[in-house]
Amino acid sequence: MRLSLLVVPLLFLTASLRAQEVSTLIVPVVGSTFGPTMIRWRTDVDIANPTALETDVAIELAAVPDAPVFAFTLAPGQSQHFTDIVAQAFGLESALSPLRITTAARHSVVVRASAYAVRDAEVSPLQPIDVYSRTTYYPIRALDGLEFSDAYRTNIGLANTGETDADFLLALQRVPGRNLAITHVRVGANSLQHTSIQSLFPLISSGSGFSVVVETGSRDTHVYASVIENATNAARFVASTVGIR
Repeated sequence: MRLSLLVVPLLFLTASLRAQEVSTLIVPVVGSTFGPTMIRWRTDVDIANPTALETDVAIELAAVPDAPVFAFTLAPGQSQHFTDIVAQAFGLESALSPLRITTAARHSVVVRASAYAVRDAEVSPLQPIDVYSRTTYYPIRALDGLEFSDAYRTNIGLANTGETDADFLLALQRVPGRNLAITHVRVGANSLQHTSIQSLFPLISSGSGFSVVVETGSRDTHVYASVIENATNAARFVASTVGIR
């Protein structure tokens, strides 16, 4: 396997890939960052080539413009594991960003990502993060099963991997079609907003069984939530579902 850390603009790298057939996958969030009570959240990523052909792979932190592009080649059937990908692949101590995976092949590689919390010698269970095609887009998406209380906290992620700002309309619901609160968020180009649900809807004090319906006209966007148990820091990643509420 040939690995290289390329301190070059992504445009230069992808220009060479465009001469071939290219596919792109997005992990909506990877990170190495501190949470409450000095817990360190990290993300592991596995990238595998299930095809019978060698393929070139480039990965980048879409919301960290100064981060280098990491490029490598996978032989047929080969895989690459990144432990704490922010540190191992990009050499950064701290970052939170969508991860873009570009491959010079018609059929993409297989990507698996997992988040976990570390405090001293304690490590929380791995929490799988859904991976999306770059072309995955729906104007209305929902995040279900959310709660915020003394026992649980919820964060909402709005990822924009496009070249222009994206506007999001978020509606908090407990019963489908009945909005308890509405808020508008603008997320800059190639950036991520990862924030608590209380910050988005400050008038709602606590509760469980909530949904957040997200509407946007921007195509290169992804939304997610994480519900975290305060006592154990065990997290549950919530992928978006599609449909009008």
